Amino acid sequence: MSRLLLISVGIVMCAVVGFSVWHWGIKASVDDPEPLGPIEPKPSVLAPPKAEGPLLFRDVTSSTGVNFTYRTGEDAEQFTILETLGGGVVLIDFDRDGLLDIFLTGGGTFAGPKKTEIKGLPCKLYRNLGDWKFQDVTLSLGLDGIAFYSHGGSVADFDRDGWPDLLVTGYKKLVLFRNTANPEGGRRFVDVTEQLGLKDESWSTSAAFADANGDGYPDLYVCHYVDWSFDNHPHCPGGLPGVKTQVCQPQKFKPLVHAFFWNEGGKKFRDATAEQKFEAVGCGLGVVAADLNDDGKPDFYVGNDATNNQLYWNRGGRLEERGLTSGVALNDEGRYDGSMGVDVGDFDGSGRPSMWVTNFQGDLHALYQNLGREVFQHRSRFTGIAALGQHYVGFGTGFVDLDQDGWEDLVIANGHVLQHPVLSATYRQRPVLMHNQERNGRRYFVDISSRGGPFFDTATLGRGLAIGDLDNDGWPDLVFSHSNSPVALMRNTGGESSPNRWLGLHLTGKGNRCLVGSTVKIQAANRKITRFLKGGGSYLSNNDSRQLIGLGQDSGRVSVTVQWSWGATETWAGLEAGSYWKLTEGASVAGLPVK
Repeated sequence: MSRLLLISVGIVMCAVVGFSVWHWGIKASVDDPEPLGPIEPKPSVLAPPKAEGPLLFRDVTSSTGVNFTYRTGEDAEQFTILETLGGGVVLIDFDRDGLLDIFLTGGGTFAGPKKTEIKGLPCKLYRNLGDWKFQDVTLSLGLDGIAFYSHGGSVADFDRDGWPDLLVTGYKKLVLFRNTANPEGGRRFVDVTEQLGLKDESWSTSAAFADANGDGYPDLYVCHYVDWSFDNHPHCPGGLPGVKTQVCQPQKFKPLVHAFFWNEGGKKFRDATAEQKFEAVGCGLGVVAADLNDDGKPDFYVGNDATNNQLYWNRGGRLEERGLTSGVALNDEGRYDGSMGVDVGDFDGSGRPSMWVTNFQGDLHALYQNLGREVFQHRSRFTGIAALGQHYVGFGTGFVDLDQDGWEDLVIANGHVLQHPVLSATYRQRPVLMHNQERNGRRYFVDISSRGGPFFDTATLGRGLAIGDLDNDGWPDLVFSHSNSPVALMRNTGGESSPNRWLGLHLTGKGNRCLVGSTVKIQAANRKITRFLKGGGSYLSNNDSRQLIGLGQDSGRVSVTVQWSWGATETWAGLEAGSYWKLTEGASVAGLPVK
C-alpha cells in the first residue's frame, strides 16, 4: 500500500509540475528547473561555443547612416500582446539601380489619458548609395504618412509595370503602395489600397505574394494573429514571485481568419478568403510561398503561434490545407509549437525544398525534411538543431549560405516576449548562426555564432531579419530589426579570406510576370545545387529577390536550368562565376554579368 501511495503522489506531483511549466506554449523539461526567488538579471542565453575559422560578419551600422529603432510602446506598461510582435525589414531595389534599399517598419505607442489609444510611429526608407552608405528618403518617396501601428512588409510588382511595389502590414490596417514615377523626377510611392479594393481591417502580420492561378499577377496571402483589443485585454499575472503582471499568452484569445486576395489584372484585389475556405484555426505569424512538390506551382506554408502550422497545396488555384497529413503541422511529439519565422531550402542536397520554423521557449526549432510525395519528417534532433536547446524564442530567420560552400546554413534572430521569463530563458537573447556540415555521411548543423563577431554574442530583442547582398560583392549580408533598440547591419566579410566562389542570378519573367514558385538548378563541375524562388519568408520581412549561389572552390563555368513557375524549362550554359547574370524567360542568351 505504501508503494502505491508513493506512486500516486509521484503522479500527482508530475502533473502539477507539468502544468506549472506550460506557459505560452512552453513545455520545459522538469529536470531543467530554475529556482524561484527574488528576480535578478540573467546573463545572455548560452554563450556561443567556440568555433574555428575567420570571422564572417562585421557590424557596420554606425557608419552607414541607418539609425532607426522600432518602438513597441512598452514604456506605457500596458503589457499588451500587441507589443510582443515587433517589426520587420524589407529589402527592395525601389529605383532599380542594382543596389538594395532598406525599408523599416516603425511600430507604435499608446496615448490618451488611460494610454489606450493606439498610435502608429513613422517607418523609414533608406536608399542605398553604395559603399555601405544609406540616405533617408522616406519623405521624398511619400512614405512619411504611415500612421498605424505597423509590423511587417512584402514586395511584389503587383501591376507588372517592372517596378517593385511595397505592402505594409500592422494592427487593423494593411496598405499597398504603388511605385510610380515622380513628376519632379525619380520615384514615388502612392497609396492605392482603397483604389484597388484591398480592404483588410484585421491584425495583419506577415504576408506573401505569389501567382497562385497562373495568370502572371501576384496574388496575396496575409497572416492574421488574434482578436486582442483594449476591449479584450485580460489581466495575466507573472510566472515568477514579485511579477504582478505580464503579457498574456495567445491562448487567451481567439485566432483570426487569415486572408487571401486574388489579383485581377493588377487593377483590383478581390477577397477570396471564403472561396478558399479559410477558417479561424491559426494565430498567424510567418508565411512563405514556394513550389514544395515540384509541380511548378507555388504552395503556401504558414507558421502559427500556439496552434497547428498549415500547409496549403496549390491545386491549380485552389488551396488545399494538408499540414497534418504532410507532417508539418506539429512537432515530433505530436503537439503544436509556438511558431514565428519560416523558410524553405534544400539543406540536404536532395533537390527538394524542406521547411524550417523558429519556435518559442520550450520548443525545438523545427526542420521538416522533404521526403517527396508531399510528405515531410521532423528532423531537428537528427540534424543537430536540438543542440541549441529550448531556451530561445526565435523570430526572423532564413536559409543562407554564409561561407559560399554550396550548402545552405541558418541564421536566427532571437528575443523573448516576456520581461521575466520562467526557467533558464532570458528576456534579451543572442542571435544564432548554424553551419551546415557533413557528419557521418549526412548533413548536420553546428552553432558557429562565435564566428559572427561581437554582435552574435550580444543579447538583443531580435524580431525581423532580412538577407541580401547589400554591396553586390557576392556574399550575403544581414539586417536585423530589434524591439526598442536600433536596427543592425551585418556586412559579410567572408570574401576577404575565402577561396569559395559564387554565382548571382537575376531572373525576369515574360511581361514582368510573378516568378514565385520557380526552381533553379545549377550544374557545377562536381555537384548539383537547387534553389527556390520564394514569396514571403523569415518573419515580417522581405529578402533579396535575386538568387545567390555558393559554388565552393569550383572554378569552372556552370550551367543553370530554370523551371519557370506555370511555364517551361530553360537552360543557360557556360556562365562564369563571380558575377550576377540576368536570365530572362524566353531569351536564349544570358544578360551581361553585372559586377
